[in-house]
Amino acid sequence: MRVKSSMIMGLTGLISRCFLHGFNTVETHGLAQFRELLDSRADPEKRQRGLLTVSNHVSVLDDPMVWGLLPLSYAFNPNNLRWTLGAHDICFKNRIFASFFTHGQVLPCHRSKHSPHGGLFQPCMTQAIRLLSQPSPAPSVSHYTTTGTDSILSPLTHPHYRRYSWVHVFPEGLVHQHPDVDLRYFKWGIARLILESEPKPDIVPMFIDGTQKCMAEDRGFPKFLPRVGKTIRVTFGEVLDYEETFGDLKRRWDELVRREGAKLLQQEQQQQQQKQKQMGKTVGWLWKTPVAAAAATQQVGELHSEELRHGKEATDIRVEVARRMREEILKLRRERGGIGRVTRVLGWRRRGRWIRGRGGRSIGVGWMGVRLIRIEKGGKARK
Repeated sequence: MRVKSSMIMGLTGLISRCFLHGFNTVETHGLAQFRELLDSRADPEKRQRGLLTVSNHVSVLDDPMVWGLLPLSYAFNPNNLRWTLGAHDICFKNRIFASFFTHGQVLPCHRSKHSPHGGLFQPCMTQAIRLLSQPSPAPSVSHYTTTGTDSILSPLTHPHYRRYSWVHVFPEGLVHQHPDVDLRYFKWGIARLILESEPKPDIVPMFIDGTQKCMAEDRGFPKFLPRVGKTIRVTFGEVLDYEETFGDLKRRWDELVRREGAKLLQQEQQQQQQKQKQMGKTVGWLWKTPVAAAAATQQVGELHSEELRHGKEATDIRVEVARRMREEILKLRRERGGIGRVTRVLGWRRRGRWIRGRGGRSIGVGWMGVRLIRIEKGGKARK
């Protein structure tokens, strides 16, 4: 797998770099400090935590083309390159695509609109959290399934090389081309990566602008060819202060996990007591603490408690984490200047479906030309 990944990642990086610097104008901010961060992670044994990069999504070219900004010396070392999430219905629709994207370090993500297997707790989220986290001492399975019938090569089969990996995500969930490069609301999966990865990952916000001009959603013939001669700007933010940005939410989450662990312990004790009565003998307690109970019933990236999955407090925490992460990227957008106003987004209307939201302008064309309409307070929509 490592040899195939080196070839695919390296050649893709070479093509991306040639396209960016050979046919377009590139402006970067913060790239030097980001490279220093990658250099400090070159040796997997010396890594202390995972790396999570988060950006807006304005074009199908964003990944992998943006990583053509890195020198070629990085391109052929997949151990220090990003993992990301890719649409299962596009990137894994046949065996050839599945093999290419798997070795290109892409995890299959089901989109709820296109698959009944989508959602916040699908296997790709578990895999991403584990890539960011401390490697498990237990041996990993070689394959996993996302549908019950498919078989995906596990990224965790080589824990030495996957130690505290780098994961990049686009929390908007789809390509979003707004004339002012505004952002959609963020999917809550970003909150799972931030809250559940252990230890806390380094988080770097990014802002991309210009690739939408290379592959505009409303482009004419030939649609499959990217346009050239554009200016592409990419801003790399500094590593976020986790405690300052998410510390209070992390503590709330950990307390919620502790409480649920205590409930699990109590349930197990009650079940054990029932078994003792039936068997007529005493069985020693296996679990002594709520933490041990939770650890014994679920691994990193798994949530079996209904309260942790769908409870109101868990939902509120995820909503706030997603909002704060979105705000960090909007800060980079504002710092660059020359871009229109920032608006608060609570929801969208897509193909006649109304979702609560605020705003007052058209927000452009979404993925595959779907018109997105921002909804004003009070329910009025403007096209």
